[in-house]
Amino acid sequence: MTEAKAKPKTKAAVAAKPAVKKTEKTSGVYIEALGKRKTSAARVRLFTGGKGQITVNNKPMNEYFRTPLEQMVVVEPLKGVAMETSFDFTVRVNGGGKQGQAEAVRHGIARTLLAFDKELRPILKTQRWLTRDARKKERKKPGLKRARRAPQWSKR
Repeated sequence: MTEAKAKPKTKAAVAAKPAVKKTEKTSGVYIEALGKRKTSAARVRLFTGGKGQITVNNKPMNEYFRTPLEQMVVVEPLKGVAMETSFDFTVRVNGGGKQGQAEAVRHGIARTLLAFDKELRPILKTQRWLTRDARKKERKKPGLKRARRAPQWSKR
């Protein structure tokens, strides 16, 4: 009895999966990309011919991200390539806190802009908006109070 075993997926096969999709739905043609930061993940859809509206979790961006710093982080890639009013974006974001979500949205917007126009790569790359910030909270180790904080040492 010889059974054909399914080959396990290698890291290369998993990494080869495209991160950007070009799809046509009832709401029009859009480009979709995934942006990540810490534990936040943002699925960003770019619609061409828009007025510069950004909708995050079915709310206007100004309503979802209340602080000016978070709003500035989200629109940085658009201002960097001078296309603030050229596209509409819809974003679904979850996980993490508001700041991490804002940075995940920025990463996703930069990736959709790159998929839209490859000529924007030098601008987006020099500002480091295409690079996924891989820093995460370090796990707690046994025998320590936190990730690296050891119990106080006492001589006697």
